[in-house]
Amino acid sequence: MLSQTSKSICMRVSSRLLICMAVASVVAPLPASTLQQLTLDDMIQKSTAIVRARIVGAHTESRGTGSGADIYTFFQLQVVETWKGASRKPSEVAIPGGVSNGIRQMVTGAPELKAGQEYVLFLWTGRSGLTQVIGLSQGVFKLSEEGSGGGIAMRPAASELMLNASGQPVEDRPLSIPVQDLRTRVRKALGAAK
Repeated sequence: MLSQTSKSICMRVSSRLLICMAVASVVAPLPASTLQQLTLDDMIQKSTAIVRARIVGAHTESRGTGSGADIYTFFQLQVVETWKGASRKPSEVAIPGGVSNGIRQMVTGAPELKAGQEYVLFLWTGRSGLTQVIGLSQGVFKLSEEGSGGGIAMRPAASELMLNASGQPVEDRPLSIPVQDLRTRVRKALGAAK
């Protein structure tokens, strides 16, 4: 039989353990992402839209219920150019992760977009109507005003585990391309697919 002091210590330890477990479940990131390596041509063909756009705002939203709910940050887009998917101009893109109702959800591999920044985005809209970036961070090219003729589109190497089409681990490489060349490559790839 436990003494009163032992019971008190056990209750404090149990309470602290429960609190620590609850806090860890609220702020812990989701399991690490494994990405399928996509070539530029893969992204061009598989995307439903490719746009050059500026981020003009954002809000978060929780989708689903209970512990299975996913949090998305929805970034509002000011589309400057549409390179693919001209029939419907996307007005926002959903990036997994964010903060909703005091709960932070982090998704490894999700791109970070900044208000006021211009990007070339390779997008995919599913049957649910949710528009996301294809290949997570692989489908986001930040635009820089460096160089001539409209700047440079840059994508850093993904730090997440990446697999090739055969399922073998591969190392991703950064990509930097003049915007004019990227636009031309998209048009050529789409023309060849017809």
